This record gives sequence, C-alpha cells and structure tokens, in this order.
Amino acid sequence: MTREELGAASEALESAAESTDSDDARERLSELAAQLDRLSTADRGPDHGRLARIQSALDDLGSGDGSDVAASISEADDHINDYRSDLDGV
Repeated sequence: MTREELGAASEALESAAESTDSDDARERLSELAAQLDRLSTADRGPDHGRLARIQSALDDLGSGDGSDVAASISEADDHINDYRSDLDGV
C-alpha cells in the first residue's frame, strides 16, 4: 500500500536537501527523506510516535537555513500532518 502523503513529504525533503548549503543539514534531510520513502511503501504504516520524532527533527532543521529550505521542510511537515490526521490514536 502506498502512502502518498509520506511519499510527497519525502520528495519535499529531497528538495530541501538539494537546496541547503549545510553538509550536515543535507545529510540529515536526505536520511529523513529516505525514512519517509521507505515508510510510504512499507507493509505497515508508521505510528504517531515515529512520525512525531521525524517532525521534531524537521523543526530543528527548519529553523537553521534559508527560506527555500524552510519552505520545503514546512511542506513536508504539512504532508506528514495530513497523513497523521487519518491515523488512529493520539
């Protein structure tokens, strides 16, 4: 089953990784994009806790870069929120 919102979030983070000037941020964004890409096609979807940890990392990354990068991170965060709105639980 494909989770389109998580795939879209992954693509937004790849865009952010390509736009950042920071090697550390590029590596972290690429890793988060890869995680979301794997989660978008996994047999079982992620729970709120896993996604909250990813979003926490995005909050840290979004505050330390330029506006293009921040916009892509915000877009990814919005996609994750859309996905989470349909999850049972918290």
